[in-house]
Amino acid sequence: MTVPPDGRPLWRHRPFVLLCAEQTAGSVGRQITALALILLAVTELRAGPFDASVILALTYLPGAALSPFAGVLADRVRLRRLLVLATALQAVAVGSVPLARAAGQLTWPHLYAVAAVSGTLTFTLSVGLQAALPRVVGAARLLAANSALTGARTVGQIGGPAAGGVLVGLVGTGPALTAGCAAYAVEALVLLALPSALNSPAAHGDAARPSPAAALRAGLDVVRRERRLLRMTAAGAGLNLGSGAVAALYVLYATRELGLSPWRLGATYALFSGATVFGILVSGRFGERVGAWRATRICGPLAGAAMFLVPAAALGAPFPLLLGYQLVYGLAVTVWSISMTTLQQLAAPPGLQGRVAGVTQAVLLMTVPVGALGGGALAAALGNVPVLVASAAVALVSGATLWAPVRADHGEKKAALADQAQ
Repeated sequence: MTVPPDGRPLWRHRPFVLLCAEQTAGSVGRQITALALILLAVTELRAGPFDASVILALTYLPGAALSPFAGVLADRVRLRRLLVLATALQAVAVGSVPLARAAGQLTWPHLYAVAAVSGTLTFTLSVGLQAALPRVVGAARLLAANSALTGARTVGQIGGPAAGGVLVGLVGTGPALTAGCAAYAVEALVLLALPSALNSPAAHGDAARPSPAAALRAGLDVVRRERRLLRMTAAGAGLNLGSGAVAALYVLYATRELGLSPWRLGATYALFSGATVFGILVSGRFGERVGAWRATRICGPLAGAAMFLVPAAALGAPFPLLLGYQLVYGLAVTVWSISMTTLQQLAAPPGLQGRVAGVTQAVLLMTVPVGALGGGALAAALGNVPVLVASAAVALVSGATLWAPVRADHGEKKAALADQAQ
């Protein structure tokens, strides 16, 4: 077992510290890679808006669609080996780009393939880590552990783009991608140092080795059976649908319609990062005080309501209203995400952690590009403000559905026990 003894702080539990280090290194690598790939496409292959959007979509959609299958793998195979292999393959895939560029053989199909493979491996790693965390820290410490891991990941998300921009400016896109590969290599070494106990497959009950379709159905059945998990997943999909549309229109709307200067636009994003950090700091104590389920019920509608500040900015005072949006939305969505992930891990049986994570991740992630593409298409016909209002309404209604009465299920009982233990 890798669970820390009672009373030992998580920061003194070596396997958990390794997971935090992995989150930081991996996040830096992914941020550098994402920025350098787009800049390479623009500068070397003369990418237009459509080409850049295809690269973005390919880093997102294949991995989201394949997340349930990644969950089957996480439950059936040696988990530490899967995590290390996924990270090492990501380093190889990304590293092929600067090599092809140096040889003068860089092509669009190559870049598209790297974007798709890298995105798929990223989401495979995400599912595997969600399956690993309960085995590392135990049920009683999941809320605190998820908060800490989100913090470690946020460090990379804040510092990664800046590091990528500096590297591209100083040494160019090729060496910057090589630096991204180095971050993946560090991540793989950290994962390799995880306890060997994680190499014991979690799905001990799968002795009959059901077909992949049957294995997927087992994970889907858990989501259906655990009513609160099902409702959180549905509400999260609606929130992501609305936020995807808002995110797709935000820069264009803020600069062209509201006339925000670049530094003010950047300030709104900076405040979102600050709100995320604050959300990480308060999520554990807030979740312990009100319970993880109630935390999602509070923060879901709050995140949806915050989106109305974006179209409201067209009426006046755009800069303060957009700052308010980023502050409230960043705080609410961070606490929501940490609480939902914790409840999902509590609801899933030990042998089904990967499959449950894969199913919920697929549902949540697929709605983001759908919202972005749909919002962009509708805004071209109807204008930005009506679409922003409709997107906020979808998000708010989705979050509000969590307040409909529901009986406590097995996952919520486990969550209540975990809250008491904390």
